[in-house]
Amino acid sequence: MLRGSCLCGAVTYRADGPVDSASHCYCTMCQKQHGAAAGTYANVDRAGLRIERGEELITEYASSGHGRRAFCRQCGSTLFWRSERTPDRIAVTLGTLDAPFPDPVDIELHTDTKPSWLPTQDPR
Repeated sequence: MLRGSCLCGAVTYRADGPVDSASHCYCTMCQKQHGAAAGTYANVDRAGLRIERGEELITEYASSGHGRRAFCRQCGSTLFWRSERTPDRIAVTLGTLDAPFPDPVDIELHTDTKPSWLPTQDPR
């Protein structure tokens, strides 16, 4: 189970069930939304997502014809990403987890727009 919250703490959630995958997405929309090199997500079963507090503060933005980005309208924290093409899945932003994510994040999406200013990985 994953537990998370927004920056101001007004929204709290939990995601029951296994994580299907975890990824860094370097698309320019994720970069703009997160203000960072990538958005990092854990893909989970949407039926297992429970908003425990602050559901009325969650706002969605339609960032593409199928993509929806959810955030706390009080503090602006990015919480979730979902696609209408896969309505049974939702991606939880790892930066909002209350405890560190225990698994490796080894999937990179949209590497064609991965910023060149990122440090290179030490292969050790």
